[in-house]
Amino acid sequence: MKTKAAILTQLGKPLEMWELEIPALKPGQVLVKMAYSGLCHTQLNEVKGLKGEDKFIPHTLGHEGSGTVVAIGPGVTKVVEGDSVVLSWLKGKGMDVPSSQYQSLHGSVNSGAISTFLEMAVVSENRVIPIPPEMPLKEAALLGCAIPTGAGVVRREMKLKTGQGFAVFGTGGVGLSALLAAKHAGANPLIAVDVQEEKLNTAKRMGATHTVNARTQDPSLAILEITAGQGIDYVFESAGTKEAMEKAFSSLKAPGLCVLAGNLPKGEQITIDPFDLIRGKRITGTWGGASQIDTDVITYAQHFLEGSFDLTSLITHITPLSEINDLLSLLEAGQVGRGLVTF
Repeated sequence: MKTKAAILTQLGKPLEMWELEIPALKPGQVLVKMAYSGLCHTQLNEVKGLKGEDKFIPHTLGHEGSGTVVAIGPGVTKVVEGDSVVLSWLKGKGMDVPSSQYQSLHGSVNSGAISTFLEMAVVSENRVIPIPPEMPLKEAALLGCAIPTGAGVVRREMKLKTGQGFAVFGTGGVGLSALLAAKHAGANPLIAVDVQEEKLNTAKRMGATHTVNARTQDPSLAILEITAGQGIDYVFESAGTKEAMEKAFSSLKAPGLCVLAGNLPKGEQITIDPFDLIRGKRITGTWGGASQIDTDVITYAQHFLEGSFDLTSLITHITPLSEINDLLSLLEAGQVGRGLVTF
């Protein structure tokens, strides 16, 4: 059996469309017919070589998606053929199979425990989560990375309560996911910061009480003005720039918590005032929003089906696999909320 896939063959170059031979399933592996794959800055940074040396080229890519189980390997008990599933880079229950290898006319192609930029994907059991059949696969694709990271930070790490202030720097897919969860929790004010007016308009439609264009305003000063000089209780940074991270931290009240989710190029550093730490401000990173992926996916799916989680508005672009490089270019230009590849 064969599959088409978008392959990273050289850092800084467009992905190439190759036809791959699907390998026999190992114990603990699942074969998924992909419906949608999410696309985020992690893949963009990987393609551009901003994460450093890549020893596994050529290899597959993608770590968030949705689809239908076609076959299961020996020992798999978490899913059965025909199940609708979310695919996530976050580890859940089940066997952990860290790698696969496809064959092509160009030779062997490496693949990790999860890849989603291909029509048929061999995935480790612990990276698939069965979902209710009534959950649309388009919106379900967001539940593998964007929502668990953004909403997970708000729910599990900030534990934001009704009436507390929240600001998000960067209103791409992960940032909007955090905004969605903050709205669900009753945050007030709910501030969105970005440099793209169109993305700020999307944030406004999704519940932001205030928007700040960091291209024309100093976001720290704007947030101080909105909060009557107090600063904000919680800040989530997903813009992935040095300036955004520094401004996000300086926008906090003391005490307050700033969580960084953006990815800087390898070796780039940020600067903060240590006296702010003495005053009680805190800054930390996140690993997937501390999500418990098997249960959290079901929670978010239920919120969507009940109408309290507007996942649909997060999706700004849907592109066929053959045009994935165009979508990567739009993402790099900051013009994408959450982009999906469709199969």
